[in-house]
Amino acid sequence: MPGGAGVRRPDHQTTTRPTAEPAAAGGPEDGAPEEGTLGAPEPGGPAALGPLGDGPPAEGGLPEGAPQEPLLPEGVLPERVLAEEPAPREAAPQRPASPQPAPRRAAPPRPADDVSAEAVLAPYLRGQAADFLRSLRLHREHSAPSDANGQGAEAAARALRRSARRISGSLHTFRSVLDPAWADHLRTELAWLSGTLAREHAYAGRLTRLLEALHQLSGAPLPAARGTKPAAKAPTTPDAQSRAVLGVGAARAGALLERQLTLVRTRAHSAALQALGSSRFHAVADAVALLASEVPLAPGTASRGAEAVLEPAERAEQRLIGAVAALPPDASAEPYNEAQDAAWHQARLLLRLHRYAHEVVLGAADPVLTGAGHALDLHRDAAEAASAAASAARTPRIAPATAYALGVLHADQRHEVEAARAVFRETWPYAAAMTAP
Repeated sequence: MPGGAGVRRPDHQTTTRPTAEPAAAGGPEDGAPEEGTLGAPEPGGPAALGPLGDGPPAEGGLPEGAPQEPLLPEGVLPERVLAEEPAPREAAPQRPASPQPAPRRAAPPRPADDVSAEAVLAPYLRGQAADFLRSLRLHREHSAPSDANGQGAEAAARALRRSARRISGSLHTFRSVLDPAWADHLRTELAWLSGTLAREHAYAGRLTRLLEALHQLSGAPLPAARGTKPAAKAPTTPDAQSRAVLGVGAARAGALLERQLTLVRTRAHSAALQALGSSRFHAVADAVALLASEVPLAPGTASRGAEAVLEPAERAEQRLIGAVAALPPDASAEPYNEAQDAAWHQARLLLRLHRYAHEVVLGAADPVLTGAGHALDLHRDAAEAASAAASAARTPRIAPATAYALGVLHADQRHEVEAARAVFRETWPYAAAMTAP
Protein backbone atom coordinates (compact mmCIF):
# COMPACT_ATOMS: atom_id res chain seq x y z
CA MET A 1 0.00 0.00 0.00
CA PRO A 2 1.41 3.42 -0.86
CA GLY A 3 2.58 5.51 1.98
CA GLY A 4 2.13 9.09 2.99
CA ALA A 5 4.30 12.06 2.36
CA GLY A 6 4.94 13.34 5.82
CA VAL A 7 5.04 10.53 8.31
CA ARG A 8 6.95 7.78 6.51
CA ARG A 9 9.99 6.35 8.19
CA PRO A 10 13.30 6.36 6.27
CA ASP A 11 13.34 2.56 5.93
CA HIS A 12 10.04 2.59 4.00
CA GLN A 13 10.01 2.78 0.25
CA THR A 14 8.86 5.96 -1.36
CA THR A 15 6.15 6.20 -3.97
CA THR A 16 6.33 7.94 -7.32
CA ARG A 17 3.77 10.71 -7.38
CA PRO A 18 2.48 12.85 -10.21
CA THR A 19 2.78 16.55 -9.80
CA ALA A 20 -0.45 17.80 -8.28
CA GLU A 21 -1.91 20.85 -9.97
CA PRO A 22 -4.91 22.79 -8.71
CA ALA A 23 -8.13 21.67 -10.29
CA ALA A 24 -9.22 25.18 -11.08
CA ALA A 25 -8.27 28.75 -10.43
CA GLY A 26 -7.66 29.25 -6.77
CA GLY A 27 -5.29 28.12 -4.09
CA PRO A 28 -5.31 25.31 -1.58
CA GLU A 29 -8.00 24.81 1.00
CA ASP A 30 -6.67 27.44 3.38
CA GLY A 31 -6.66 30.12 0.74
CA ALA A 32 -9.88 29.20 -1.03
CA PRO A 33 -13.04 31.17 -0.37
CA GLU A 34 -14.71 28.10 1.12
CA GLU A 35 -11.97 27.34 3.59
CA GLY A 36 -13.96 28.08 6.70
CA THR A 37 -16.61 25.42 6.40
CA LEU A 38 -15.15 22.78 8.68
CA GLY A 39 -17.06 23.03 11.88
CA ALA A 40 -19.93 21.62 13.86
CA PRO A 41 -21.14 18.10 13.11
CA GLU A 42 -23.96 17.57 10.67
CA PRO A 43 -26.83 15.26 11.61
CA GLY A 44 -25.93 11.83 10.35
CA GLY A 45 -22.35 12.91 9.66
CA PRO A 46 -19.31 10.65 9.91
CA ALA A 47 -19.15 9.26 13.41
CA ALA A 48 -15.49 8.36 13.05
CA LEU A 49 -14.54 12.03 13.19
CA GLY A 50 -16.49 12.81 16.32
CA PRO A 51 -17.26 16.54 16.42
CA LEU A 52 -15.24 17.21 13.30
CA GLY A 53 -18.22 17.77 11.06
CA ASP A 54 -18.07 19.94 8.01
CA GLY A 55 -19.93 23.21 8.06
CA PRO A 56 -23.55 24.05 7.33
CA PRO A 57 -26.13 21.47 6.34
CA ALA A 58 -26.48 20.84 2.63
CA GLU A 59 -30.17 21.57 2.65
CA GLY A 60 -29.69 24.62 0.43
CA GLY A 61 -32.22 27.38 0.85
CA LEU A 62 -34.58 25.78 3.36
CA PRO A 63 -34.61 27.28 6.87
CA GLU A 64 -32.54 25.43 9.42
CA GLY A 65 -34.36 22.59 11.09
CA ALA A 66 -36.82 22.06 8.22
CA PRO A 67 -37.55 18.42 7.37
CA GLN A 68 -35.44 17.02 4.58
CA GLU A 69 -36.98 15.47 1.48
CA PRO A 70 -35.44 13.20 -1.15
CA LEU A 71 -33.50 15.14 -3.74
CA LEU A 72 -35.67 15.97 -6.75
CA PRO A 73 -38.42 13.35 -6.19
CA GLU A 74 -39.94 11.81 -9.28
CA GLY A 75 -42.73 13.85 -10.76
CA VAL A 76 -41.72 17.23 -9.32
CA LEU A 77 -39.82 18.36 -12.39
CA PRO A 78 -40.16 17.28 -16.02
CA GLU A 79 -38.03 14.24 -16.77
CA ARG A 80 -36.42 16.01 -19.68
CA VAL A 81 -34.96 18.55 -17.23
CA LEU A 82 -33.00 15.98 -15.29
CA ALA A 83 -31.83 14.27 -18.45
CA GLU A 84 -30.69 17.43 -20.16
CA GLU A 85 -26.99 17.90 -20.64
CA PRO A 86 -26.25 21.54 -19.70
CA ALA A 87 -23.74 23.56 -21.65
CA PRO A 88 -20.22 23.38 -20.23
CA ARG A 89 -19.34 26.21 -17.87
CA GLU A 90 -16.15 28.18 -17.98
CA ALA A 91 -15.62 27.69 -14.25
CA ALA A 92 -15.73 23.90 -14.45
CA PRO A 93 -12.54 22.24 -13.21
CA GLN A 94 -10.31 21.25 -16.09
CA ARG A 95 -8.52 17.95 -16.24
CA PRO A 96 -4.77 18.02 -16.71
CA ALA A 97 -4.00 17.41 -20.37
CA SER A 98 -1.27 14.78 -20.01
CA PRO A 99 0.28 14.56 -16.55
CA GLN A 100 3.99 13.97 -16.69
CA PRO A 101 5.42 11.42 -14.27
CA ALA A 102 7.26 13.06 -11.44
CA PRO A 103 10.69 11.85 -10.34
CA ARG A 104 10.90 9.60 -7.33
CA ARG A 105 10.96 11.62 -4.16
CA ALA A 106 13.44 11.01 -1.45
CA ALA A 107 12.13 9.92 1.95
CA PRO A 108 10.81 13.01 3.75
CA PRO A 109 12.52 14.11 6.95
CA ARG A 110 11.14 13.08 10.31
CA PRO A 111 11.69 14.28 13.85
CA ALA A 112 14.84 12.99 15.47
CA ASP A 113 14.39 9.95 17.69
CA ASP A 114 15.70 11.80 20.70
CA VAL A 115 13.02 14.53 20.35
CA SER A 116 10.15 14.13 22.80
CA ALA A 117 6.50 14.04 21.80
CA GLU A 118 5.93 17.21 23.79
CA ALA A 119 8.62 19.01 21.79
CA VAL A 120 6.81 18.12 18.54
CA LEU A 121 3.13 18.59 19.43
CA ALA A 122 3.13 21.32 22.10
CA PRO A 123 4.75 24.11 20.00
CA TYR A 124 2.25 23.53 17.18
CA LEU A 125 -0.78 23.71 19.46
CA ARG A 126 0.59 26.77 21.27
CA GLY A 127 1.22 28.49 17.94
CA GLN A 128 -2.30 27.80 16.70
CA ALA A 129 -3.73 28.99 20.02
CA ALA A 130 -1.76 32.23 19.68
CA ASP A 131 -3.12 32.68 16.13
CA PHE A 132 -6.64 32.07 17.43
CA LEU A 133 -6.30 34.77 20.09
CA ARG A 134 -4.72 37.19 17.64
CA SER A 135 -7.54 36.66 15.14
CA LEU A 136 -10.11 37.13 17.89
CA ARG A 137 -8.58 40.48 18.83
CA LEU A 138 -8.59 41.61 15.17
CA HIS A 139 -12.18 40.50 14.77
CA ARG A 140 -13.26 42.61 17.72
CA GLU A 141 -11.37 45.62 16.39
CA HIS A 142 -12.87 45.37 12.90
CA SER A 143 -16.37 44.65 14.17
CA ALA A 144 -16.71 48.24 15.39
CA PRO A 145 -19.34 50.40 13.63
CA SER A 146 -16.56 52.48 12.07
CA ASP A 147 -15.51 49.51 9.92
CA ALA A 148 -18.33 49.89 7.42
CA ASN A 149 -17.16 47.48 4.71
CA GLY A 150 -16.64 44.59 7.10
CA GLN A 151 -13.75 43.13 5.10
CA GLY A 152 -11.41 43.21 8.07
CA ALA A 153 -13.91 41.38 10.26
CA GLU A 154 -14.48 38.78 7.55
CA ALA A 155 -10.75 38.13 7.15
CA ALA A 156 -10.33 37.89 10.92
CA ALA A 157 -13.23 35.44 11.18
CA ARG A 158 -11.68 33.33 8.42
CA ALA A 159 -8.37 33.23 10.29
CA LEU A 160 -10.24 32.41 13.50
CA ARG A 161 -11.91 29.43 11.87
CA ARG A 162 -8.59 28.33 10.37
CA SER A 163 -6.92 28.14 13.78
CA ALA A 164 -9.97 26.51 15.39
CA ARG A 165 -10.01 23.79 12.72
CA ARG A 166 -6.33 23.02 13.16
CA ILE A 167 -6.52 22.83 16.92
CA SER A 168 -9.66 20.67 16.77
CA GLY A 169 -8.20 18.37 14.10
CA SER A 170 -4.94 17.94 16.00
CA LEU A 171 -6.80 17.14 19.21
CA HIS A 172 -8.66 14.44 17.29
CA THR A 173 -5.60 12.87 15.65
CA PHE A 174 -3.26 13.04 18.66
CA ARG A 175 -5.82 12.25 21.34
CA SER A 176 -3.68 9.36 22.63
CA VAL A 177 -0.86 11.79 23.41
CA LEU A 178 -3.07 14.35 25.20
CA ASP A 179 -5.29 14.35 28.24
CA PRO A 180 -8.33 12.62 26.64
CA ALA A 181 -11.08 14.32 28.65
CA TRP A 182 -9.62 17.77 28.06
CA ALA A 183 -9.00 17.06 24.36
CA ASP A 184 -12.53 15.75 23.72
CA HIS A 185 -14.19 18.70 25.43
CA LEU A 186 -12.13 21.41 23.72
CA ARG A 187 -12.44 19.68 20.35
CA THR A 188 -16.22 19.64 20.64
CA GLU A 189 -16.37 23.33 21.58
CA LEU A 190 -14.03 24.40 18.78
CA ALA A 191 -16.05 22.40 16.25
CA TRP A 192 -19.21 24.17 17.42
CA LEU A 193 -17.55 27.57 17.09
CA SER A 194 -16.03 26.89 13.68
CA GLY A 195 -19.28 25.53 12.28
CA THR A 196 -21.33 28.43 13.64
CA LEU A 197 -19.00 31.03 12.16
CA ALA A 198 -18.75 29.21 8.82
CA ARG A 199 -22.45 29.08 7.96
CA GLU A 200 -22.90 32.69 6.87
CA HIS A 201 -19.86 32.54 4.59
CA ALA A 202 -20.96 29.20 3.13
CA TYR A 203 -24.47 30.39 2.27
CA ALA A 204 -23.10 33.53 0.64
CA GLY A 205 -20.66 31.53 -1.48
CA ARG A 206 -23.39 29.08 -2.47
CA LEU A 207 -25.67 31.88 -3.65
CA THR A 208 -22.89 33.46 -5.70
CA ARG A 209 -22.07 30.14 -7.32
CA LEU A 210 -25.69 29.43 -8.28
CA LEU A 211 -26.38 32.90 -9.66
CA GLU A 212 -23.23 32.78 -11.78
CA ALA A 213 -24.19 29.33 -13.08
CA LEU A 214 -27.68 30.57 -14.00
CA HIS A 215 -26.19 33.51 -15.87
CA GLN A 216 -23.85 31.28 -17.84
CA LEU A 217 -26.57 28.76 -18.65
CA SER A 218 -29.09 31.33 -19.89
CA GLY A 219 -26.91 34.21 -21.04
CA ALA A 220 -26.30 34.34 -24.78
CA PRO A 221 -29.04 33.37 -27.26
CA LEU A 222 -28.33 30.60 -29.75
CA PRO A 223 -26.93 31.81 -33.10
CA ALA A 224 -29.10 31.62 -36.21
CA ALA A 225 -28.60 28.72 -38.60
CA ARG A 226 -26.08 29.23 -41.39
CA GLY A 227 -27.42 30.23 -44.76
CA THR A 228 -30.54 31.97 -43.47
CA LYS A 229 -31.24 35.44 -44.72
CA PRO A 230 -31.10 38.24 -42.14
CA ALA A 231 -34.70 39.28 -42.82
CA ALA A 232 -36.04 35.74 -42.81
CA LYS A 233 -37.30 34.12 -39.63
CA ALA A 234 -35.17 31.16 -38.64
CA PRO A 235 -37.05 27.94 -37.94
CA THR A 236 -37.59 27.20 -34.27
CA THR A 237 -35.56 24.20 -33.08
CA PRO A 238 -36.05 22.19 -29.89
CA ASP A 239 -32.79 23.57 -28.58
CA ALA A 240 -33.91 27.14 -29.21
CA GLN A 241 -37.21 26.43 -27.48
CA SER A 242 -35.41 25.05 -24.43
CA ARG A 243 -33.13 28.09 -24.32
CA ALA A 244 -36.14 30.40 -24.54
CA VAL A 245 -37.91 28.64 -21.67
CA LEU A 246 -34.69 28.67 -19.67
CA GLY A 247 -34.27 32.40 -20.25
CA VAL A 248 -37.79 33.09 -18.99
CA GLY A 249 -37.37 31.01 -15.85
CA ALA A 250 -33.77 31.91 -14.99
CA ALA A 251 -34.61 35.36 -13.63
CA ARG A 252 -37.35 34.02 -11.40
CA ALA A 253 -35.20 31.11 -10.32
CA GLY A 254 -32.40 33.48 -9.38
CA ALA A 255 -34.78 35.64 -7.38
CA LEU A 256 -36.13 32.59 -5.56
CA LEU A 257 -32.64 31.33 -4.72
CA GLU A 258 -31.58 34.77 -3.56
CA ARG A 259 -34.60 35.07 -1.32
CA GLN A 260 -34.15 31.63 0.26
CA LEU A 261 -30.37 31.72 0.71
CA THR A 262 -30.39 35.31 1.93
CA LEU A 263 -32.88 34.28 4.60
CA VAL A 264 -30.72 31.44 5.93
CA ARG A 265 -27.63 33.61 5.61
CA THR A 266 -29.25 36.29 7.76
CA ARG A 267 -30.17 33.70 10.35
CA ALA A 268 -26.62 32.36 10.29
CA HIS A 269 -25.26 35.88 10.80
CA SER A 270 -27.51 36.37 13.81
CA ALA A 271 -26.46 32.99 15.21
CA ALA A 272 -22.78 33.89 14.80
CA LEU A 273 -23.25 37.21 16.63
CA GLN A 274 -25.08 35.45 19.45
CA ALA A 275 -22.36 32.81 19.66
CA LEU A 276 -19.58 35.39 19.88
CA GLY A 277 -21.35 37.09 22.77
CA SER A 278 -22.28 33.95 24.68
CA SER A 279 -20.71 32.58 27.83
CA ARG A 280 -19.95 29.38 25.94
CA PHE A 281 -17.71 31.26 23.52
CA HIS A 282 -15.92 33.07 26.33
CA ALA A 283 -15.24 29.69 27.96
CA VAL A 284 -13.75 28.47 24.68
CA ALA A 285 -11.57 31.57 24.40
CA ASP A 286 -10.35 31.06 27.98
CA ALA A 287 -9.49 27.42 27.26
CA VAL A 288 -7.54 28.40 24.14
CA ALA A 289 -5.73 31.10 26.13
CA LEU A 290 -4.61 28.44 28.61
CA LEU A 291 -3.55 26.23 25.72
CA ALA A 292 -1.26 29.00 24.48
CA SER A 293 0.81 28.57 27.63
CA GLU A 294 0.27 24.94 28.65
CA VAL A 295 -0.60 21.77 26.72
CA PRO A 296 -2.13 19.03 28.93
CA LEU A 297 -0.45 15.75 27.97
CA ALA A 298 -1.37 12.21 28.91
CA PRO A 299 0.55 10.74 31.86
CA GLY A 300 3.97 9.51 30.79
CA THR A 301 3.82 11.18 27.37
CA ALA A 302 6.25 14.02 28.10
CA SER A 303 9.22 11.62 28.18
CA ARG A 304 8.18 9.56 25.15
CA GLY A 305 10.00 10.02 21.87
CA ALA A 306 8.79 11.16 18.48
CA GLU A 307 7.13 7.77 17.90
CA ALA A 308 4.28 8.94 20.14
CA VAL A 309 3.20 11.46 17.49
CA LEU A 310 4.36 9.54 14.40
CA GLU A 311 2.06 6.61 15.08
CA PRO A 312 -1.18 8.67 15.26
CA ALA A 313 -0.12 10.62 12.17
CA GLU A 314 0.46 7.40 10.24
CA ARG A 315 -2.92 6.08 11.34
CA ALA A 316 -4.55 9.25 10.02
CA GLU A 317 -2.77 8.73 6.71
CA GLN A 318 -3.86 5.12 6.44
CA ARG A 319 -7.48 6.04 7.18
CA LEU A 320 -7.32 8.54 4.33
CA ILE A 321 -5.84 6.03 1.89
CA GLY A 322 -8.43 3.44 2.89
CA ALA A 323 -11.28 5.89 2.42
CA VAL A 324 -10.05 6.87 -1.04
CA ALA A 325 -9.64 3.21 -2.03
CA ALA A 326 -13.27 2.60 -0.98
CA LEU A 327 -14.67 5.37 -3.18
CA PRO A 328 -17.06 4.13 -5.90
CA PRO A 329 -15.21 3.41 -9.16
CA ASP A 330 -15.77 5.45 -12.29
CA ALA A 331 -17.69 2.59 -13.90
CA SER A 332 -20.51 2.94 -11.36
CA ALA A 333 -20.65 6.73 -11.47
CA GLU A 334 -23.88 8.42 -12.56
CA PRO A 335 -24.61 12.14 -12.83
CA TYR A 336 -27.29 12.05 -10.13
CA ASN A 337 -25.72 9.72 -7.57
CA GLU A 338 -26.30 11.88 -4.51
CA ALA A 339 -26.07 8.77 -2.34
CA GLN A 340 -22.35 8.57 -3.12
CA ASP A 341 -21.64 12.12 -1.96
CA ALA A 342 -21.19 11.10 1.69
CA ALA A 343 -18.18 8.89 0.92
CA TRP A 344 -16.50 11.74 -0.93
CA HIS A 345 -17.21 14.20 1.88
CA GLN A 346 -15.69 11.71 4.33
CA ALA A 347 -12.56 11.50 2.20
CA ARG A 348 -12.33 15.29 2.21
CA LEU A 349 -12.45 15.41 6.02
CA LEU A 350 -9.83 12.66 6.33
CA LEU A 351 -7.58 14.49 3.86
CA ARG A 352 -7.85 17.61 5.99
CA LEU A 353 -6.93 15.65 9.14
CA HIS A 354 -3.93 14.17 7.35
CA ARG A 355 -2.79 17.62 6.25
CA TYR A 356 -2.96 18.91 9.81
CA ALA A 357 -1.04 15.88 11.12
CA HIS A 358 1.62 16.53 8.48
CA GLU A 359 1.88 20.12 9.70
CA VAL A 360 2.37 18.91 13.28
CA VAL A 361 5.10 16.41 12.43
CA LEU A 362 7.00 18.32 9.74
CA GLY A 363 5.81 21.90 10.14
CA ALA A 364 4.14 22.27 6.71
CA ALA A 365 1.35 20.73 4.66
CA ASP A 366 2.15 18.08 2.07
CA PRO A 367 2.33 19.98 -1.25
CA VAL A 368 1.49 16.96 -3.42
CA LEU A 369 -2.00 16.86 -1.89
CA THR A 370 -2.87 20.43 -2.84
CA GLY A 371 -4.58 19.54 -6.11
CA ALA A 372 -6.52 16.63 -4.62
CA GLY A 373 -7.72 18.74 -1.71
CA HIS A 374 -8.82 21.54 -4.02
CA ALA A 375 -10.80 19.08 -6.15
CA LEU A 376 -12.61 17.76 -3.06
CA ASP A 377 -13.45 21.32 -2.03
CA LEU A 378 -14.97 21.93 -5.47
CA HIS A 379 -16.85 18.65 -5.16
CA ARG A 380 -18.35 19.70 -1.83
CA ASP A 381 -19.38 23.12 -3.16
CA ALA A 382 -21.02 21.71 -6.29
CA ALA A 383 -22.89 19.01 -4.35
CA GLU A 384 -24.29 21.52 -1.87
CA ALA A 385 -25.21 23.94 -4.65
CA ALA A 386 -27.10 21.16 -6.46
CA SER A 387 -28.94 20.39 -3.23
CA ALA A 388 -29.89 24.07 -2.89
CA ALA A 389 -31.27 24.12 -6.44
CA ALA A 390 -33.31 20.98 -5.73
CA SER A 391 -34.67 22.48 -2.51
CA ALA A 392 -35.76 25.59 -4.37
CA ALA A 393 -37.42 23.43 -7.04
CA ARG A 394 -39.58 21.83 -4.34
CA THR A 395 -41.06 25.23 -3.44
CA PRO A 396 -44.85 25.02 -3.78
CA ARG A 397 -46.68 26.83 -6.57
CA ILE A 398 -43.71 27.97 -8.62
CA ALA A 399 -44.10 28.54 -12.35
CA PRO A 400 -43.16 25.69 -14.73
CA ALA A 401 -40.48 27.85 -16.36
CA THR A 402 -38.93 28.50 -12.95
CA ALA A 403 -38.96 24.79 -12.14
CA TYR A 404 -37.39 24.04 -15.51
CA ALA A 405 -34.56 26.55 -14.91
CA LEU A 406 -33.90 25.09 -11.45
CA GLY A 407 -33.83 21.60 -12.94
CA VAL A 408 -31.25 22.62 -15.52
CA LEU A 409 -29.25 24.32 -12.76
CA HIS A 410 -29.37 21.16 -10.67
CA ALA A 411 -28.17 19.11 -13.63
CA ASP A 412 -25.34 21.57 -14.25
CA GLN A 413 -24.11 21.35 -10.65
CA ARG A 414 -24.30 17.54 -10.62
CA HIS A 415 -22.09 17.49 -13.69
CA GLU A 416 -19.74 19.81 -11.83
CA VAL A 417 -19.66 17.14 -9.12
CA GLU A 418 -18.64 14.50 -11.64
CA ALA A 419 -15.96 16.78 -13.10
CA ALA A 420 -14.48 17.40 -9.64
CA ARG A 421 -14.38 13.66 -8.95
CA ALA A 422 -12.51 13.08 -12.19
CA VAL A 423 -9.99 15.80 -11.35
CA PHE A 424 -9.45 14.28 -7.90
CA ARG A 425 -8.68 10.88 -9.40
CA GLU A 426 -6.15 12.44 -11.75
CA THR A 427 -4.41 14.49 -9.05
CA TRP A 428 -4.50 11.90 -6.25
CA PRO A 429 -0.82 11.03 -5.74
CA TYR A 430 -1.27 7.43 -4.58
CA ALA A 431 -2.58 5.81 -7.75
CA ALA A 432 -2.44 2.29 -6.30
CA ALA A 433 -5.01 3.23 -3.67
CA MET A 434 -7.55 4.04 -6.39
CA THR A 435 -7.35 0.52 -7.82
CA ALA A 436 -7.27 -1.42 -4.58
CA PRO A 437 -9.87 -4.23 -4.43
